[in-house]
Amino acid sequence: MQFLPELTLLGAGLIIFIVSLGKANGDTTRNIAIGLGAAIFGATLLSSCQTGKLFFDAYQVDLFSQVFKALIAGAMLIVLLFGNKLKAIPQKVHPEYYLFMFMSVLGLMMLVSSVELLAIFVSLELSSFAVYIMVPMRDDEGKFRFQMEAGIKYLLFGVTATGFMLFGMSYMYGLTGSTELSVVVTKLSTMWNNPAAVIAMMMVLAGFFYKLAIFPFHFWVPDVYEGASNETTAFIASVPKLAAVALLIRLVSLISGEGQAILNILMICAVVSMFYGNLSALVQKDIKRMLGFSGIAHAGFVLLGILTFQITGFANAMYYIIGYVLMNLACFLVICTVSKDGENVMIEDLSGLHKRSPIMAFTLAVGLFALAGIPPFVGFMGKFMLLAGALKEGYMLIVILAAINTAIAIYYYLSVIRVTYTTDPEKLSIVTPSMLTNATSVFLLTIIVIMGVIPQRFVDYASTVVQTIM
Repeated sequence: MQFLPELTLLGAGLIIFIVSLGKANGDTTRNIAIGLGAAIFGATLLSSCQTGKLFFDAYQVDLFSQVFKALIAGAMLIVLLFGNKLKAIPQKVHPEYYLFMFMSVLGLMMLVSSVELLAIFVSLELSSFAVYIMVPMRDDEGKFRFQMEAGIKYLLFGVTATGFMLFGMSYMYGLTGSTELSVVVTKLSTMWNNPAAVIAMMMVLAGFFYKLAIFPFHFWVPDVYEGASNETTAFIASVPKLAAVALLIRLVSLISGEGQAILNILMICAVVSMFYGNLSALVQKDIKRMLGFSGIAHAGFVLLGILTFQITGFANAMYYIIGYVLMNLACFLVICTVSKDGENVMIEDLSGLHKRSPIMAFTLAVGLFALAGIPPFVGFMGKFMLLAGALKEGYMLIVILAAINTAIAIYYYLSVIRVTYTTDPEKLSIVTPSMLTNATSVFLLTIIVIMGVIPQRFVDYASTVVQTIM
């Protein structure tokens, strides 16, 4: 039972591989993938109370890891549900596409349970290389080659971040003589006046910063978001971020606030990420690029909880990243539904969406209102708790800068809503979402509102989850 989610994923991958050997049509393949995704999510729920250590204590199963596995599986299942039949991906490679998605999720699940440096590296690479292949899998009908450029950039930046991380791990092993995370960080806690220890930690954090798209490991984001298919972008923008935050919390929780140099670097990364992401998003015309730059800014907000080095701060960061994933998925649900033949959606393409599809327009509006931090949605309470936690720790300047960034973000989020509700399209093309799409939309909107209205229950549970690793 301890390894049930991972075994279920391996089984799902094997089934999809067998499907790829035949000639199943797109609908059959998609239905099989959704069924397998539901089975994977069920397996994570069944094993949620499991604890223990596997593989010579390199793999730790606890409440923290199991909750994040359930969140990762749930986010993947939502992406599968609104995949809109993968219009932009050639039908002949649909089974391979789902196979790589499952393998990436397997790597992410392994990542949240890894407590040993080499296990972390293997898990991170398994999750990353599968996505490297997913990005170029887009049918452009010979018109553009953006997906190829996006795939190459994603690979090159990923390999660079991995190189930094491996170099940092080698430093850690040289300084401590161990690859076990608890031993490494415990010994490093007495060495924070040693520049080698600080450099080692920051190089290892670079690997997670790349997944979260935190400055300065963010350069891949706009081009990859634009070049990848809408479904792939939705996956990249949500699922890996959960695993990255989980491991970041697990790692930083062991530092215990003793490394002032690490704290200063985290603060700089948070502030620069917020300003760079929000200011760059102001001028975007492609809504996926806009969401990509806004994701960089939101990653900076997540760091506000991490740099407190407190259980409350970690719980707030966990609450916020869950809310961010839900808000993001709501927006991408609309993008995938509105997009004609899987093409990219410009902001002007959303003109008059309230007439063409009231449900999709309302879903997009709620998602963007929540991302902007407007009550009563989860985005408002998430930002409020992060800012309150940072202020409690004495980070007045960072709180002021974060508040300024919130105001900047409101402008470009509301500008999209303005186009959606106050303009009329030149040609009225009705958007007819399926019942499954509407059901997914209602589910996302309900959770976004509930998490915003009664946040304390979610934060209290997040605190209970985080306490298991402290």
